[in-house]
Amino acid sequence: MTVYLLRRSAFLLVSFLIAMVAIFVLLRLLPGDPSNALLSATSTPEQIAAAQAQVGADRPVLEQFFTWFAQLSSFDLGESFISSLPVGPEIAARLVVTVPLTLLAFALALVASLAAGFVAATKSDRWYGIVISGFSQLGVAVPVFWVGILLVSVFAVGLRWLPSSGFPRDDWADPADALRSLALPVITVAIVMSASLTRYVRSATLDVIGSDYLRSARAQGSGYVEALWRHGLRNGAVPVISILGIELATTFLGAVVVESVFGLPGLGSMLLRGIEQHDYPNIQGVLFVSTLVVLVIGFVADIAQRLVDPRLRLTISGNR
Repeated sequence: MTVYLLRRSAFLLVSFLIAMVAIFVLLRLLPGDPSNALLSATSTPEQIAAAQAQVGADRPVLEQFFTWFAQLSSFDLGESFISSLPVGPEIAARLVVTVPLTLLAFALALVASLAAGFVAATKSDRWYGIVISGFSQLGVAVPVFWVGILLVSVFAVGLRWLPSSGFPRDDWADPADALRSLALPVITVAIVMSASLTRYVRSATLDVIGSDYLRSARAQGSGYVEALWRHGLRNGAVPVISILGIELATTFLGAVVVESVFGLPGLGSMLLRGIEQHDYPNIQGVLFVSTLVVLVIGFVADIAQRLVDPRLRLTISGNR
């Protein structure tokens, strides 16, 4: 296990370095000069040169990359070209919205999908099992922003139960008010994520139900629920855990998209504003944090898989 941890940590570091290079290069391939955000249509050549020097666009690309890399090494995400404010503190302030939205939506989707997936598998011959399977297939094809718009039209515009957009200025000083603002975004993300997760839970449960070890446990006198709990839970959890890591990362990225629909001051609005203004430090900062979160989630999911299933640990250590 120690060897695997070292190997997986090295892979995480290499993946992160490759992602950094990709973010930097792809951003520079976009049309437009970041200095244009500081200039007007009547700017003189001297003003253009001064703006390029201010944002560093006049320096060689390799020098710009190594400058950014050196900043990241000291946990400095740079300063915004437009506001001249540090990017790191602004991202930290916006994570107060994005992280709770992600975790609440994922928790709700997980609870719903575990129940729905188990029922869809164990009652696959009943009408409600078939309906659950059908809705899970349909939910995968529905865009998350469309679900958000539909919920706003029903619960905010029609029934006026919940706010359609915005977040309290004092953040979480009033938790009840903050939760009301996040209610529709959380439900929006959870609906789409639970549809996908339900399919995987159903598939894993069907594999366990039809397994030889479960039939052997039943033949030796164990009840159905006892055999499923003692022998099926761990085996069924192994493939689901890897999917949970992917879905949690997808939930985080989906939350960034949903924030623009509900006007939440999270990473999504910061990223969109940075793209509109060609504010490279803001864009790089948001993509840096998002990439780091996704890679760390994958790392934790891999470790959790091996902690749950001893066979994976034995394979890694060379005993099998």
